[in-house]
Amino acid sequence: MTDNNNKKHKIVIVGGGASGLELATSLGKKLGKKGAAEVTLLDASPTHIWKPLLHEVAAGTLDESEQIEYLAQAHRNHFRFRLGRMEGLNRQAKEIYVSPTLSDSGEELIPRRTFSYDTLVMSVGSISNTFNIKGVAEHCLFLDTTAQAFKFQKQLVESYIKSHAGKAAGKSLSIVIIGAGATGVELSAQLHEVTDLLAVYGLDESSDVKLTIIEAATQLLPALPTKLAHATQQQLVKLGIDLKLGRRVVEVTREGVHTHDGEMIPADLKVWSAGIKAPDWMQNLDGLEVNRINQLVVDETLKTNDDDIFAMGDCAACPWPGHDGNVPPRAQAAHQQATTLSKSIVNRLQGGQLVKYDYLDYGSLVALGKYTTVGNLMGNLMGSVSIGGFIAKVVYLSLYKMHQIAIHGYFRTAMLTLSNLFRRSVHATIKMH
Repeated sequence: MTDNNNKKHKIVIVGGGASGLELATSLGKKLGKKGAAEVTLLDASPTHIWKPLLHEVAAGTLDESEQIEYLAQAHRNHFRFRLGRMEGLNRQAKEIYVSPTLSDSGEELIPRRTFSYDTLVMSVGSISNTFNIKGVAEHCLFLDTTAQAFKFQKQLVESYIKSHAGKAAGKSLSIVIIGAGATGVELSAQLHEVTDLLAVYGLDESSDVKLTIIEAATQLLPALPTKLAHATQQQLVKLGIDLKLGRRVVEVTREGVHTHDGEMIPADLKVWSAGIKAPDWMQNLDGLEVNRINQLVVDETLKTNDDDIFAMGDCAACPWPGHDGNVPPRAQAAHQQATTLSKSIVNRLQGGQLVKYDYLDYGSLVALGKYTTVGNLMGNLMGSVSIGGFIAKVVYLSLYKMHQIAIHGYFRTAMLTLSNLFRRSVHATIKMH
């Protein structure tokens, strides 16, 4: 099956994460609305959730209204959405190949398709890097996608109920998180908050949950300054979360996690959040250059070694001039790249120059649920400033609001914010199904 052919310039964006959805929305308004181009967004999921919020999905504390339906977003913003997963590329024919879409029972819903493009943008994000450690793929849960986060949340609730019913009498529920980056740390605090809420709701035994974080480095949160990392560590210890730093995982089994020093940490639920890579299928995209973790190598304009193909977000290895390494895989980088690439593609259609991407690092923030938020802000006037508490929480929230504004505009974002405030006053704080 081949996508319809017409004379309009075809822009295909693969991946509806933070950068992909923002770019599709922007180009739909600038080009699609005027009929200057045909903008198509392809994603394997029908809905979008901002990836930094997936730990809240996993814990069951995220309001379901935060999900965005791609089809509705496309209709409002003059681009097309197509459900599917890319599996291959033909650069000479300027086509991408999309796998068949199957139902849960294995029935083929949408056959294999081919999409033609004039400009292709790869924005497929990242997945967890298991480093080929034995047992990780089989026994760990991951938080790379919305579907995985919902799967974790379902298993979490079932484990709580099982524990409360006394089927595991005399044994507390044990959850081990492997990796002490932002995702692992934020998830641990969110899970601690959930156990407290469940105890209030009447599942008294839920307070008897053992949370453990295992990290190969001797410090958690490497993206933050040492002072803030230590402050976060003290907060987690205060919450009763067991931190095993300087421990390298060598194997994961059904019973628990084995570290390099011979210890076995028992675990009912095991979550892997120790590093990222681009999806493995990107290793062989018809000669596009990739690095050792499958990211597409791009120049300062986010262009690959093919003049018609660009990449952004976590799947792109973008140089960071003046620094050792590439632009870090953060939501703020994805937001900035989408803004830059939107200008470049408009210029490209008008015969202009591509815009150089210049990453502006505004710092790092980590939210520990209701307990606190810590981080550092970067600025030309003040340099690096450490912040915490209410101010940090407001800044953290503002990052998400910037993403919402890019997708919905100021008015709709304001209305959504008010709507969520009213919803939370009548709905349960956590999802129990």
